[in-house]
Amino acid sequence: MASHIGRRKFLATLGGAAAAWPLAARGQQPSKLPMIGVIGGGTPSTHGQLIAGFVQRLRELGWIEDRTVAIEIRWAEGRNERYTEIAAEFVRRKVDVILTSGAGVPAAKQATSVIPIVFSAANDPLGAGFVASLARPGGNITGLSMQNTDSASKRLELLREVVVGLRRLAILTNVSYGAAVAELREAHATARASGLEVITLEIQRSEDVAPAFEALNDPIGALYVCSDPLTLTNRIRINTLALSARLPTIYGAREFVEAGGLMSYGPNFLDLYRRSASYVDKILRGTKPADIPVEQPTKFDFIVNLLTAKALRLTIPPTLLARADEVIE
Repeated sequence: MASHIGRRKFLATLGGAAAAWPLAARGQQPSKLPMIGVIGGGTPSTHGQLIAGFVQRLRELGWIEDRTVAIEIRWAEGRNERYTEIAAEFVRRKVDVILTSGAGVPAAKQATSVIPIVFSAANDPLGAGFVASLARPGGNITGLSMQNTDSASKRLELLREVVVGLRRLAILTNVSYGAAVAELREAHATARASGLEVITLEIQRSEDVAPAFEALNDPIGALYVCSDPLTLTNRIRINTLALSARLPTIYGAREFVEAGGLMSYGPNFLDLYRRSASYVDKILRGTKPADIPVEQPTKFDFIVNLLTAKALRLTIPPTLLARADEVIE
């Protein structure tokens, strides 16, 4: 029953896009249709649009839901144990391909070495051991790498354009998440090379967020937040605390800026999800994941929240605003 409710809620969030999808009753599905198991990392409200983009692109490639392919969507709600449960369910149901991202990748990898797995976004698939090499993944896993660590220097550059004379920087990181630690190292090294003094705020759970801010005794010029499911889940809390401390913030994903952060720079996730449909298409047509190279993001988004800038009494240079992909006013 839960899957039906989840599905209805998901479709409800898509508005007009859902109307174009032919929906048959669950029980009428011919068993011979290839089945895609989709692990949504968050909820329909956080990830629904991304998965809709994936389904739409599949359709353009000839895979029409309930006619030429069956698609089962499950929501992990950012909880590690849910990723594991969903991956196990998809293995039991013998799906033909699993689509996942982030923390869902290790869960799926642990659950099966046979069923093809496509990641729409993984921070460091080579470093994490998901693939043998980017050019020849070699196993049952392939997809799109987010390259998040490589964007750290660009984020710091943007921050220094806005916060004139920045000298001391705080970096907030979930130290239990490997990709966030890799991003921290990159951001830390770049900041030190630029002559900035760096204070690291370490968290591992939601309860650590407020004490991390309380530990900031000396004046700080800005806050860099490393992206991961924990900081994303706590984005409103982080932004509220940053605003009350009058700290300009920079992030790696637009969701943080929509929730009141100052700026973000990072890969366009909708584009990554659409591109992951091409991977699934190739696999359903017989190509082995081992032979499909891992690709990098080609579209990056720079988002600025002018309401937050005004609250911080910051003037965003017009030249910087002109470069923004989106300005929230």
